[in-house]
Amino acid sequence: MNPKSIEARRRDENPFDGLKIATSDILNTLERRSPCPRCGKSRMYFCYTCFVPISELESNIPSCKLPIKVDIIKHKREIDGKSTAAHAAVLAPNDVRVFTYPDIPSYEKEERVVLLFPGKDACTVRELYTGRDNSASYAENLLAELPQGYNVGTLMKKVFQNNKDENEIYHSDVLPVDRLVLIDSTWNQSRGIFADSRLQVIPKVVLQNRVSQFWRHQKCSPRWYLSTVEALHQFLLELHICAWGCDEGYTTELTMNCPVHSKEFHSQCYPYNGQYDNLLFFFKFMYEKIHTLYKHEDMLAYKRPMEV
Repeated sequence: MNPKSIEARRRDENPFDGLKIATSDILNTLERRSPCPRCGKSRMYFCYTCFVPISELESNIPSCKLPIKVDIIKHKREIDGKSTAAHAAVLAPNDVRVFTYPDIPSYEKEERVVLLFPGKDACTVRELYTGRDNSASYAENLLAELPQGYNVGTLMKKVFQNNKDENEIYHSDVLPVDRLVLIDSTWNQSRGIFADSRLQVIPKVVLQNRVSQFWRHQKCSPRWYLSTVEALHQFLLELHICAWGCDEGYTTELTMNCPVHSKEFHSQCYPYNGQYDNLLFFFKFMYEKIHTLYKHEDMLAYKRPMEV
């Protein structure tokens, strides 16, 4: 998709329209940095090393309760202040842990953990519920359509669709995973972390296509390379909607093709109604702040092609 196309412009005009994200007016009242309540370093809004809000915001920012635990593995050269991993850790402090590679946990004994990464054996979120079928695999289909100069590992967001039962709601009693592991780094850095034997034992999962609104440009990457907090939000969205569907009153660009939960009685179901949207609280605020300084069409991050 051409980034100047009508569809691309439509996606960019109101990227957060319909999402249930708390108002960020309190952030606009801050005029200067404040010391972190833990480490004492000068910070604006939150501390990206201690993962806590500054004292003035402590009771004024939303908190997110996630349905699973999340581990984010950060490359040691990833710039803390530019990463969105801190957004998730600040907003969901009881459910998100951040580690700096190579100091990471061992997952060998955990059975219900997945790694968000396009390994050759990666499955879709829906396949966490259905299991694999006998159709061509994710990797096999990618290999058939790779453009020159790419390999299966570089297509982070290009997912083959079988269109089989893609609108089915499973009315699950429990979710199929307990923990998600994310790698927070540039794409080149992430491949080195992914090779670690402690991560190789974890089943891999990939996401459906979603256009990134991240303002940080990564050279030679398409628009469907998501920032860390966008990827986490997308995973939880897919996980939740496969299990319980989407609330009929919740309409966004991200869920326009998602199955809507009917009014039939399923006491275990909690249709998606924005439960994890506040993970984008800081992301939306910073996106809007940056867009008061720069024109969207002039920023390199938004000139990247939608597809390879």
